[in-house]
Amino acid sequence: MHALRLARSVPTAAALRAAATPAQRRCLATATANHVEVASSSSSSGNAGTATSTSSTRVAPIPLSNIEAQWAKMSADEKVSVHEQLEVVQQKDWKELSLDEKKAAYYVAFGPHGPRTPSSQPGDTFKIAAATTLLVGAAGVLFYTLHHFAAPPPKTLTKEWQEASNERALEMKINPITGISSEGYKGKGFVQE
Repeated sequence: MHALRLARSVPTAAALRAAATPAQRRCLATATANHVEVASSSSSSGNAGTATSTSSTRVAPIPLSNIEAQWAKMSADEKVSVHEQLEVVQQKDWKELSLDEKKAAYYVAFGPHGPRTPSSQPGDTFKIAAATTLLVGAAGVLFYTLHHFAAPPPKTLTKEWQEASNERALEMKINPITGISSEGYKGKGFVQE
């Protein structure tokens, strides 16, 4: 329910920029954390009598080592807690951060989750190749089945008919400039094979 309230009260980018300090702007993974802070502070100031404090719903600190493996299994509150932890950690000098903290900040900011989730899963390539092979095979079977039951070719496509057409063209002197009736013609004429 808390996440739904936060999603409905999302401030604009201009409001986030105005509320953020320069230290917060330079942090990689602070977008969601700032988002939550501004949203919760605006909702608590607007409804001071009915709003609960955000400290009562805080989740215990989550270790930042190997955050990639834990991220998919975390609840929304735990993800917000990680964002808040990273916001605090990133305000330090980057040379003082541990390798796990740097990896966690990078993964939360640019990892393959949310809109950057890969569209294909492992094993999809095999499924696509198998389906394509199946469809090409079905098309081949259909072609040879139709070819087998089709009517025989017309008699005008036989070699004898085409040679007779050549003789008839010579008798009628068809195309005397560049064609079959021209002097020194060495082409096949009407024979196609």
